[in-house]
Amino acid sequence: CKSFPETLIFQLLGLSIATLSTVTHYGLRFTLISNISLDSNAYRVIHHTAFYFGICLSMTLILAALLSSAATVRESQCLTAMGFFCFALAFCGLIPAACWRYTHSTEVEDSMMDVYDFVYEEVRRNTSSFRRHELTAIHEAFLCCGKHSPFGDTTNVENKTCPPGQVRDEGQDCLQEIQDFLKKHMDFVFSLLGIAIGFTVYGMILTSFLWFSIHFSSNLCRKGKYILR
Repeated sequence: CKSFPETLIFQLLGLSIATLSTVTHYGLRFTLISNISLDSNAYRVIHHTAFYFGICLSMTLILAALLSSAATVRESQCLTAMGFFCFALAFCGLIPAACWRYTHSTEVEDSMMDVYDFVYEEVRRNTSSFRRHELTAIHEAFLCCGKHSPFGDTTNVENKTCPPGQVRDEGQDCLQEIQDFLKKHMDFVFSLLGIAIGFTVYGMILTSFLWFSIHFSSNLCRKGKYILR
């Protein structure tokens, strides 16, 4: 008997989700904003929740693929049922995640820009030299410089916190840069969630078919003894 050819696809999908979760959690830009954000800001909670959710989801998909492959080889109803359960568990996690992304499409962007606004205003009011170092780190990470302010007194802040090249070339507005960066990233995350949902449903159908095949002794590989009379 051969295992599902889709097993490798599910494993690659799980590894892709784990890689994306790790990059999102430990990436310089995400980590920097998470460390700076206040407890009242929602970004830090979203940052950690997304990482643990992604790792658990990837492990579930990989486990489901391995169980389905082993069930096909051994023709085991128990392993098949466990594989189906893992796919169903992943599906139950993916649907709320996709719905949350759709209904809270700007929450991540807003919380991240709120962090920048807070640090920027703290530096503008000269209340903390430590915040000046944080703002400089943000400018260097996002390759941007300052923001358009209704107060019109941002030049002094930008001269102190922006890289020399960014100040001279009138670098990109940081709020716009953060928004553009996160929009591209979240669109990629949403696309990966959609692909994962599709393959998870496909995996549930395959494991169901395998379970019924084994149950009714219509196995994919014929085996048995033939008696000549």
